[in-house]
Amino acid sequence: MKNITMFGGLLLILGLLAFFVPVPQREDHGIKIGDTKIGVQTESSHRLPPVVGGLLLTGGVLLIAAGSKE
Repeated sequence: MKNITMFGGLLLILGLLAFFVPVPQREDHGIKIGDTKIGVQTESSHRLPPVVGGLLLTGGVLLIAAGSKE
C-alpha cells in the first residue's frame, strides 16, 4: 500500500472513532500546607465536536482517493 492511502485510512478510522469514543479528562485540585496535602481529583469524559469527526472523515476519503489515482 502507498503511504498516502495508509494515512487516509488512519484518518478515516480516527474520524469514525471521534463520533463514538469519549476522551477522558482528569483534573487535580489541591492545597499543600507543610507536609500535608488536601486534594480532590475529578474525572470526566467528553466527546469531540462532530465537526472534528467530519473533517477527519473528509480528509481520510480525499487521501484515499488521491492515493488510488497514483
